[in-house]
Amino acid sequence: MELAVDVMVRSTQEPRADGKASPLVGAVLWNDDEIDTASRSELRDGDHAEFTLLERKHRNSKLDDAVLFSTLEPCAPGARKHPKLSCAERIVLARIKTVWVGVEDPDPTVDRKGIKYLQSNGVQVYLFDRDLQERIRTVNSEFIAQAEVRAAAARDGVKHSASLSDLEEALRCAELEDLSPKALKGYRVALGRGIRTVAELHKRLSQQGILVTKRGKYVPTGFGTLLFGQEPRNLLPQAGLLGTIQYADGHEELRDFIGPAIEAPDQAIAWLKDKLPNPITRTSAKRKEARETLYELLREGIVNALVHRDYSIQGAKCQLFASEHKIVVMSPGAPVEPITMKQLASFDAPMLSRNPVMHFVFAKMKLAEERGLGLRSMRERASAAGLPLPSYTYKAPYVVLTIYPDAASFAESVNDGKVLANLNDAERTGWSWLVTRETATTAEYQEAMGIPNRTAKNHLKKLAELGLLRMVGAGRATHYEVIR
Repeated sequence: MELAVDVMVRSTQEPRADGKASPLVGAVLWNDDEIDTASRSELRDGDHAEFTLLERKHRNSKLDDAVLFSTLEPCAPGARKHPKLSCAERIVLARIKTVWVGVEDPDPTVDRKGIKYLQSNGVQVYLFDRDLQERIRTVNSEFIAQAEVRAAAARDGVKHSASLSDLEEALRCAELEDLSPKALKGYRVALGRGIRTVAELHKRLSQQGILVTKRGKYVPTGFGTLLFGQEPRNLLPQAGLLGTIQYADGHEELRDFIGPAIEAPDQAIAWLKDKLPNPITRTSAKRKEARETLYELLREGIVNALVHRDYSIQGAKCQLFASEHKIVVMSPGAPVEPITMKQLASFDAPMLSRNPVMHFVFAKMKLAEERGLGLRSMRERASAAGLPLPSYTYKAPYVVLTIYPDAASFAESVNDGKVLANLNDAERTGWSWLVTRETATTAEYQEAMGIPNRTAKNHLKKLAELGLLRMVGAGRATHYEVIR
């Protein structure tokens, strides 16, 4: 992976009359313990790195057991002008069975479709480590910025073999008038001053996969209906966000958010803000910070649930459950391959979007972090505000995010909440610090609490015995993980 990134920066920008930025791409082929590399335009202007490796350097090599690393998602079928083969097709034809991808190509003709094509043809796909992904995006910032608004040559109303979802196509009976004028107006503002007329807006929405042309007029795609539809559940019953507040006296309050998806996160938070108690903290200033951060985390969680859910699961819906001690967001579908639940639970998953069209729109509306899932920032913001780290689990068919307003609420989820009664004030203070972290050593705990080493050891030992911590390692390598 690191070698591919090093090779990437050797790429040259081929001259283009249209001013379009070309990506810098590095590729590495590992075959029978031999390594070869290629960069974009290495041998000829415009040649993709994968093409250079597979066709110009290894056309006659046996690659059945080779592993390919590429800093950019291989282009998908339909992304190149006929009769050129896409890089994804060349990889499959070369019988390569394992490919590591740096980042998705955000151009709508490729985005996730290259990966999808490889997976559909028996290729195992993995993603580069997150820090390397960020380096790739930084180097290619100009290309990515242009690609995100580029006209999608593949969005011509024809269903391609590498299509990610049926929602890329027009829904039966969907009409432009089904979309919310208010939601569209907000998106038009987010796109900037370059959109001067309705015709220009419709063209841009078509380029982004929100509209398609059908019988000579624009109609919304499935994604367009989800994002901006006034009542998307008329056409897509699995749309929307179902909310439930569970009060301490046992009664429940229900509210369903069934309008445009881009409006649901803020609507849900406005509904909850005056109904849930403030997080418990030591000072009013800290309480305000914790409350604001709690709802920032919740907004990110709801956005992720709507954007990254599997809409092919028609019998399940995004759900929100809130109570005094926790807020739970449920999103249908396991993490999108090749992201694993373990990576998601550690808040360090590589960047990949299941529904790129939706992710792009939410990012433009400043409701999502483009390409980042917001995972790392969720962990960092919770820790900075003194809140327990949120937890991700999988309960088929849902990915479940749980957010806690304070350490006591987090403890309620362990041993029926009885463990806190066994802690003295100093130990509870230590527990409140520990839940803002994933792991801690004795030395870190001692320094944070300002207590002697022996006392720190005793605290950690007791918390481990109560089932709140897990001791890992031995000797100087010993550290404690918070059990979530």
